[in-house]
Amino acid sequence: MVKNNEPKDPQDPREEIVTHLGPMRAFALSLTRNGAEADDLVQESLVKAWKNLDSFTPGTNMQAWLFTILRNSFYSSRRKVAREVSDPDGIAAGALAEKPAHDGRLAMNDFMAAFQNLPVEQREALSLVGASGFSYEEAADMCGVAVGTIKSRVNRGRARLVELLQSEGVDFGDMTDRVTEAVVNAAGRSGGVAA
Repeated sequence: MVKNNEPKDPQDPREEIVTHLGPMRAFALSLTRNGAEADDLVQESLVKAWKNLDSFTPGTNMQAWLFTILRNSFYSSRRKVAREVSDPDGIAAGALAEKPAHDGRLAMNDFMAAFQNLPVEQREALSLVGASGFSYEEAADMCGVAVGTIKSRVNRGRARLVELLQSEGVDFGDMTDRVTEAVVNAAGRSGGVAA
């Protein structure tokens, strides 16, 4: 019989889920391009994961499992877009508060504008491989495509990002966002070509 004051098993998947919230939100944000939608997507994915926790195999990569649930939830929600209310005039978006702009924030805005111009498949691949640190094989498995397809998407995405950012003269020297740095630095090191 387990006493209430005894510590829980450190391998308990229920405890581990919490450690993946940040990366899940970053991945969701890269897919949705909207903070509120990203939060909703993460919440929906967590509910699904919690309900199906018995299907998770302890000792395997929980983050990959959660990202797969999140990705599947995203594509399911995209099929339901016709029922969503749009904000074509930007009234709701205009009412949102905004942090004061400074050099780093402006550079981040330039990066996000360029990143949003990429096709969703390239954003997804860059988020998984460049920002979240998954291998090409893990990303391919999560997306249900061949490894070569992921490499191609990352390559094309990095090349296009570098092209867009260089044409705008954006300097990421002062950038502090690790996700942005990971994607831009990986693109710069490889010259836009995936390793």
